[in-house]
This record gives sequence, C-alpha cells and structure tokens, in this order.
Amino acid sequence: MLIKNVVEHFKLITKHRWVVFKLCCKLGQPWRGLLHDLSKYSWTEFGEGITYYVGTHSPITEAKKAKGYSKAWLHHKGRNKHHAEYWIDVSAPNPTPIIPYQYAVEMICDKLAAGMIYQGKNWTKEYQLSYWENEREKQRNRINPKTEAFITAVLTKVAEDGIDKTLTKKNIRKFYEKYCEI
Repeated sequence: MLIKNVVEHFKLITKHRWVVFKLCCKLGQPWRGLLHDLSKYSWTEFGEGITYYVGTHSPITEAKKAKGYSKAWLHHKGRNKHHAEYWIDVSAPNPTPIIPYQYAVEMICDKLAAGMIYQGKNWTKEYQLSYWENEREKQRNRINPKTEAFITAVLTKVAEDGIDKTLTKKNIRKFYEKYCEI
C-alpha cells in the first residue's frame, strides 16, 4: 500500500503542477507555473501526502481529520505565495493585503487545476465557481476582499465562457485592474 501511495501521490502532484504550468503559460506567467508547488516534493509535505493519500481530494484534509492539523499545510502555505494564507499577518496594520498580480494569477491557475485533477472527467467549467462559493465563508478574514472579488469574477467568467475564452493575458489583467489595483 505504501509503495502504491508513493507512486500515486507523486503522479497526482506532478500532473497538478503540469496543468498549473500550462494555465500559467496561457496567462504569460510561465515562471510561476514552473516553480508552482515545488515544496510538495519536500519530505515534510510528501511524507504526509503519502500517509494520508486518498486520490479524490487533498491528503491535507485527511491529516486534519486525523490529527487536528496538517504539518504539510503549515509548511506549504508558508512557502507558496499563491495561497492567501501566506499573506496573513494578524499584527500588521493591514492583516490581509491585496495579493500581487503574479501570485493572484497563479492562485487562479492552482484552483482550476486542483478541480480539474481531482474531478477528472466529472469536471465542468462551473465546478470551480461552485466550490469557491461553498468555501467562501471559510475564507472570510483570510483573504483581502479585493482579491476575493477578483477570484470570484474570474471563476464566474470561467463558469460562463470556459477556460479558453476567459484565461487570456488581457482578460485576467483587466479583472485584476478592476478589482485589485488601487
């Protein structure tokens, strides 16, 4: 079972990174896609990933159920700027700043790729917006409202028009300027 989990988890995170890379390339951010989630190959993250691997959702969820926390998640969010949690500083004057453009773009690609990988053939263009809307209340106070509006707008457009029409450099830049730039 352990060997199977090692192989399957490695394939899963590598496939996820590949999809993020392709989406980031569409948006003019190949470097972000190339560097995306490299920390998942560290032993802290990979070890927990194989221990709690299920294949249908993140092992982090299973670790949190079993232990009440995930060492992999604590490691991951502190090293990857495309996660809103990276930007939280409760003692700062602005505890949740607007996420800079390149990381906000990577965040969109990450969310879409995660849905595509975990849902497989069942993924639809509406899936990620639905997932985001269900998770939104949990995001309160963990993401800047402008960044939240940006993500919602992009995922709404993906649900309406699909990835190919929505994910263009011009479209994403316009959304970011509309919702995030001061």
